[in-house]
Amino acid sequence: MKLLLFLACAALATAAEPAASLLLPDMPVHDPFIVAHEPSRTYYLYTSNVPRMSGADGRGTMVYKSKDLKHWEKAKQVFAVPPSAFAQEGAWAPEVHEYKGRWYLFTTLHNTEKTIAEPPAAWRRTYVRGTIAAVSDSPDGPFKMLDENAAVTRPDFMTLDGTLYVDSKGKPWMVYAHEWLQKVDGTMEAVPLKPDLSATDGLPIHLFKASDAPWLNASIKPDTSALTYITDGPQLYRTGEGRLLMLWSSYENGSYVQTVARSKSGELAGPWEQLDPLVKNDSGHGMLFRTFEGQLMMVLHRPFKNARAKLYEMADRGDRLEIVKQRTDLDGDGFKPLPIPEN
Repeated sequence: MKLLLFLACAALATAAEPAASLLLPDMPVHDPFIVAHEPSRTYYLYTSNVPRMSGADGRGTMVYKSKDLKHWEKAKQVFAVPPSAFAQEGAWAPEVHEYKGRWYLFTTLHNTEKTIAEPPAAWRRTYVRGTIAAVSDSPDGPFKMLDENAAVTRPDFMTLDGTLYVDSKGKPWMVYAHEWLQKVDGTMEAVPLKPDLSATDGLPIHLFKASDAPWLNASIKPDTSALTYITDGPQLYRTGEGRLLMLWSSYENGSYVQTVARSKSGELAGPWEQLDPLVKNDSGHGMLFRTFEGQLMMVLHRPFKNARAKLYEMADRGDRLEIVKQRTDLDGDGFKPLPIPEN
């Protein structure tokens, strides 16, 4: 009887815990963001909701969870765009940050039916797009929008890919990409936030523009220049020597590129200098995290379409980042998965 009771309890425990049966090549991932949650020793990989994977319909954010970065649980939706929100499209590039004991999700929504400007006032039609903030008491969600009526950035700014940065004085900022669709030459900008991250707390500042990158200019052709000055996916990182770096992405000859910039002053305001790209080959929108063993890692997606997450061991060289090796043992690079519809 005791043996039967033990087996029954074990079966119930197993049923209660989702099987970590997915590998990264099995998992549609665009604009990945990984949180290494120390209390539970769990890695959370956030990406835009794919109903086929999460079992939940609609726009939003889903998360895969893992104990070892190789075996992952079935995705779970942690944020659904409410039907009353100002925009129902997008839900791109989710990021989750712990701040003052709570967990904040940043993701980009857009509303193609709400025009900002039409030609000839603008070089092309622009519409509402911006990063929203949502909050939860847990990295597991559910996350609730702080303001369903508007994005964090100005409504007349077409922006995306907002990320949280806290400066040396403890002031929170959102760093974001100001769309090439509006600016022609896309920029990186930053805006101070209120202590609860619910809204801006001052005017935005300009950090740099896409054309500041010399390697990008070398690939520009006069007849396509308006299509290639793109800024995407910022993330800030302070090195062991105190240098401030920013991961960001753009395009070179039509192929996605993961690159990095460095603040000459060590402060958010810069000035910023552009370093050589880290990864090409249609790769980008990377972010850094540390494993529970202390190894600095970068995750990005490749290729841009039908994307999968790729993992790299990184070295902090004080004034720059360096790739040590790609962890193909974890990300299965070279394995060709069958295409899985994104929706």
